[in-house]
Amino acid sequence: MAQIDLKKIFDLSSLLMSIPYKRLWYSYDEEADVLYFNFKKPSHADDSELTDDDVIIRYESDEVVGITILNASKRMNQ
Repeated sequence: MAQIDLKKIFDLSSLLMSIPYKRLWYSYDEEADVLYFNFKKPSHADDSELTDDDVIIRYESDEVVGITILNASKRMNQ
């Protein structure tokens, strides 16, 4: 059976409860090293913005519906 670090789960839970989105779906593409967060399902982004730190913010009618984090594994423990 896999080990679960409950402290990390509790820390994550606390962080998730502090964001303004009550629904969250995520996936990680290990080969591309990209982490996807979606705040709406289905989300059909009609615009996006690439930030200086390689994060893509996706919009649907001026509402943030998702975030894509490029080079995700390089950001761990920062």
